[in-house]
Amino acid sequence: MRVVVLSDTHAPRRWKSCPPRVAEHLRAADVILHAGDVCVPEVLDELAAYAPVHAVAGNNDGPEVAAWSSGVPEVLEITLAGVRVAMVHDSGQATGRMARMRRRFPDADLVVFGHSHIPLTQTEDGVRIFNPGSPTDRRRQPHGTIGIVDLERGQVKGASIVPVT
Repeated sequence: MRVVVLSDTHAPRRWKSCPPRVAEHLRAADVILHAGDVCVPEVLDELAAYAPVHAVAGNNDGPEVAAWSSGVPEVLEITLAGVRVAMVHDSGQATGRMARMRRRFPDADLVVFGHSHIPLTQTEDGVRIFNPGSPTDRRRQPHGTIGIVDLERGQVKGASIVPVT
């Protein structure tokens, strides 16, 4: 299963419409995860035209985003291709993050988050934490980024940060 992971799209200020280099990856997605700060539900509608979307609410998301489709919670735990996935917008400070995420989501194989706009993929003791960065608001990063995660038979087969700007 090919999972395209986004976060912090910040529409309409930063995301006017789906950037072409992001759309290239979305066309190959089996599922899309958005780790919050969508800001307007129309982004989720746009993403859903490519593949099923699972999202969590970020600190800049209001009631319109929370009410999208069957609801956008603050925390989501789902199973995709046998992989237990947890998603939250803000994972807290970098210091102690891995241990904190393992305590908060003890059954997760993969924890997806956003908020910092700083891409990260880190694995420890069979748990991967993953922040795709932002495709539209790179802040101090050299590129806008998304994430690609490949899942198969209960395992994370690959996880990469992909520059899109």
